[in-house]
Amino acid sequence: MILKEYKTYFTEVLANLYPQTEIDTFFFYLMGAYLDFRRIDLVLKADFELSTEVDMQFKKALEALKKEIPIQYILGETEFYGLPFIVNRHTLIPRPETESLVAWILETADTTAPLQIIDIGTGTGCIPITLAKHLPKAKLFAIDVSKEALRIAKQNTTLNKVKIHFTEKNILETTVLPQKFDVIVSNPPYVRALEKVDIKKNVLENEPHLALFVEDDNPLLFYDKIADIAKEHLTINGLLFFEINQYLGTETVEMLHKKGFKNIELRKDLFGKDRMIQCSFFESESKD
Repeated sequence: MILKEYKTYFTEVLANLYPQTEIDTFFFYLMGAYLDFRRIDLVLKADFELSTEVDMQFKKALEALKKEIPIQYILGETEFYGLPFIVNRHTLIPRPETESLVAWILETADTTAPLQIIDIGTGTGCIPITLAKHLPKAKLFAIDVSKEALRIAKQNTTLNKVKIHFTEKNILETTVLPQKFDVIVSNPPYVRALEKVDIKKNVLENEPHLALFVEDDNPLLFYDKIADIAKEHLTINGLLFFEINQYLGTETVEMLHKKGFKNIELRKDLFGKDRMIQCSFFESESKD
């Protein structure tokens, strides 16, 4: 079958499951992965004859998409902040909201300083790896409870040619970190069970629930614990960054305020939803 005919067939098969724009995006991703073609090649090489091998690859991907498996898991890779990352079912797929959190840290950080930074609940390692690429003098640490997630994160450090100090650790059972840090950042589980009805099937049935969900009666479980740890492990001028549940911005700010955090700033994401917080525990030292 030639390329343009397969595109028509591909669209017809998925038409009842996805919007046209998403189907087009899937096809372009697959063209890039299996043929090394660009979007324009769908026009320039419309009559390209698919080999038996490529045809089988497309068919396998199509069957997975019919089951609403995320395209990133099908390909085993994604992009975050312009960098390549390996992903699988043991890791959350990095999202644009988290890119905004990373951008905020980079906007705030002193790029010339030898900062000590730790990411709690690192998943793919997308946060510390991206920070390492942009803060060459910083020393990056990361922890996660999942052995499989850490295995992928370590592969991603190799892929992106950076060094991260990883530790397998359950933060809920942790009271002491190995040192103090200039930046503590976390994108912990924050989706309440009651919000599952709003989660797309491809996320709910494929991405790791361990990294997504918390109980309805204690939705700030991880934030409360990490904030207590941060109080003891931030340097004098250190900052705590969180990605948060869009519905719990006020509650998260109030929790941090009660614990004595200062300069608490709540920011919205690209979609206008409360999504991230920056705060400190100590008043900044005078520069005089």
